Amino acid sequence: MPKASSKNNKTLQLISHWLVYALFRCIEGLLWLLTVEAVWYLGRLLGSIGFYIFPKYRKLAKHNLRIAFGRERREHWIHHTAKAHFQSLIANVLCGFKLPMMPQAEVEKRVTVEGMHHTQEAMAQNKPILYLVCHLSCWEILTQVPSLFVFGRKPATVYQPLRNPFLNALLIRRRRKLGYTLFDRQDGFTGPMKHMKEGGCLGVLVDQHAGDHGIWAPFFDRLASTTPIAAMMAHRARGVLMPMAIYDDGPGRWRMVCSAPVDSHEAKQSVEGLTTWMNCSVEQMVRRQPENWFWVHNRWKLPKPRFLLHTYKRGIAYPADYDHSQLQPFHLLVRSPNWLGDACMAFPAVRAMKAGRPDLKLTVFGPEKLRDLWESQPEVDLYIGKANKEGLFSVARRIKSAGIRFDAAILLTNSTRSTLEFWLAGIPRLVGYKGSLRSRLLTQIIKEPKKVLGPPLHHTLRYLHVAKSCGADITPFLPQEAKEQVPTNQPSTPPSASFKIGICAGAEYGQAKRWPLDRFAQVIQQVAADHPHIEWVFYGAPGEAKMGEELSQLVGDQIRHTNRVGKTKLAELITDLRTCRLLVTNDTGTMHLAAAIGVPTVSIFGSTEPVLTGPLGPQHTVIRHHVPCSPCFKRECPFGHYDCMTKVSPDQVAAAVRQYLA
Repeated sequence: MPKASSKNNKTLQLISHWLVYALFRCIEGLLWLLTVEAVWYLGRLLGSIGFYIFPKYRKLAKHNLRIAFGRERREHWIHHTAKAHFQSLIANVLCGFKLPMMPQAEVEKRVTVEGMHHTQEAMAQNKPILYLVCHLSCWEILTQVPSLFVFGRKPATVYQPLRNPFLNALLIRRRRKLGYTLFDRQDGFTGPMKHMKEGGCLGVLVDQHAGDHGIWAPFFDRLASTTPIAAMMAHRARGVLMPMAIYDDGPGRWRMVCSAPVDSHEAKQSVEGLTTWMNCSVEQMVRRQPENWFWVHNRWKLPKPRFLLHTYKRGIAYPADYDHSQLQPFHLLVRSPNWLGDACMAFPAVRAMKAGRPDLKLTVFGPEKLRDLWESQPEVDLYIGKANKEGLFSVARRIKSAGIRFDAAILLTNSTRSTLEFWLAGIPRLVGYKGSLRSRLLTQIIKEPKKVLGPPLHHTLRYLHVAKSCGADITPFLPQEAKEQVPTNQPSTPPSASFKIGICAGAEYGQAKRWPLDRFAQVIQQVAADHPHIEWVFYGAPGEAKMGEELSQLVGDQIRHTNRVGKTKLAELITDLRTCRLLVTNDTGTMHLAAAIGVPTVSIFGSTEPVLTGPLGPQHTVIRHHVPCSPCFKRECPFGHYDCMTKVSPDQVAAAVRQYLA
């Protein structure tokens, strides 16, 4: 049964291909009855209609025109150029159908040549010639009038076979009738290379998106995947790269323009250098008649999934004298986690993203309360804050009001709401873990990290996995747990000098994460007995101000301390923490903030799991008393006695502080 079903599918597909072929021949028959000028005007009329009835392609054409000319032209020009492109495109496609039915001499009369002395000079030097061909105007002209530019040499082209076997066979017959040698791209490049070395002329289309196998090079100052094939063949054959363009030159008339070439051998450029030169040449050809180029092709297509370009084999290349300040930015929006601690654990992933491509401008979106945190990070170019209880449409409008056309967004949250906010903002690529109900909104789903034996994956590594899945190199940003290192905040002052130790005795999440206040006071008193020069500084959230006063009373006036609980904004807290030699803390956002800025910690864990969210690195000490029900991740202990916290003794914590000070 499966074999019979497969045979039936092939038969239906073959019938479908034949019907398309029959329709095409009928269209050719109708065009045969018309003059070239009539076909040209008909095409312009149909193009005008198509501009309005195909919004998807109209939007794409305008988007591409903004990339190419947005910095020098206004929206009015872009709109009219896009419309003129539709008119030119359909007119030239229909003329391309008409031309093969005309005598070659009649076609040649309709073509004016310009710059052919460049070709003749190269041929006089017996150089192999590789024509750089673009989707400009009626590019079918190049297949109809080889005598105008090959001058006795044997013409050839590399082509991509059509899926329709009947149309493909028709195309091959017509090309060979005019003397062309056709090389199927899928057969490799041995044949084309031999053809060039034997003195033939070869045409290659070079203005399309090259996918994962291209070199990323500036095209209209925006990185685009560019085929290196033309440069490789010319380089190996010691040939000449010759830009060749077709332009509209009136109704049913065209102009063939040959531009100044580059000799791949004499120029002594690498394949990368020749490819970047090729992009510059194509750009110059497009600028001559912008409406003639193929703007409905996604030339600056965003690769999926690796739009952060580090892992691409051929990498990024620039012209030798390129002004990097002219490079157009790739705008990435990152959705920050909502909690301070989670946001701190996302720092390495955000740094890896920023390093993922040189043109990246990174914007972070998150709660307004985290503005100071993210704006303190040098990798962040802009922060967009969200007010409490702000509505979906309001958030979407806020993102749009930033005046940035975001190319992609990465969500480090798992909620459907945050994904919907970005979706309503019209961001074309939404990336994140599958999450709850948001999979249909995401355009790129990150696969969960492979499960291995051992402890579960830390949140920092989970965020880094997102960056890696998008193409970033995360190696420099991995936690260096196994390495012996001096803590980054370790001062050079002798033990007798005065220094600060921070205390964070609260936890906004809930009571289950709080070690008793009197235990913190006992630790301070024990350590202060041996180190009276220490200044103890208390930190906490605004809602924990009463807790700070209580801890101050428990410690007493005889021990040097400062109560800063509820008295610091986030920016001030960051500045303050940098002056501390150590932080003694519960599992809090302040703990993660200290770890992120290089302050060692002694952290007390109870209801939560340090393997998932503990500070990473040898400069951090985690103390916990494991009980059968931990980690429960509850805000309040279901049993009411908090054994996981209360059975951590002050002696244990004080010993950890003394060990660090030693």
